[in-house]
Amino acid sequence: MTSRLSEQDLDLIFRSARTANTYHDREVTIEQLREIWDLMKWGPTSANSMPARIVWCMSEEAKATLAGCASAGNRKKILSAPVSAIIGMDLEFHEKLPQLYPAADARSWFVGNEQVIRDTAFRNASLQGAYLIIAARALGFGVGPMSGFDNSAVDEAFSPARASGRISS
Repeated sequence: MTSRLSEQDLDLIFRSARTANTYHDREVTIEQLREIWDLMKWGPTSANSMPARIVWCMSEEAKATLAGCASAGNRKKILSAPVSAIIGMDLEFHEKLPQLYPAADARSWFVGNEQVIRDTAFRNASLQGAYLIIAARALGFGVGPMSGFDNSAVDEAFSPARASGRISS
């Protein structure tokens, strides 16, 4: 390590970083979301697996759909946020490992082993979700991570086949 962040930067990212429950009435642009993605994608994952897939709910329709999948306490927060991000995972991430991790035949570690695929994808997509939070905070955005939702309903409502009108990374 050659340098360290300033105390002010550490405060911004960690010490003062509490879950936001209210949001400013300001638009978040696609360019800003790409900037968050472009920063968070560099966070290390095992074998550079990068299994996280993000659906950005920007439209009122997408936010209403997501709110309908959430617990009562989270609905208002989703509807009032300028953007909500759904962190999913790609269970075929290992197919990209020859490009992402050429140091070894990492793809072979996963082929035919569904439990290892699922465990690795879940663990590393969750890690990438944390990187997304840190990237957003570093770029000056408030974040309000939530887990009060019906996972099956979110999967159904936001499957790739139904993702029209949403930005996904």
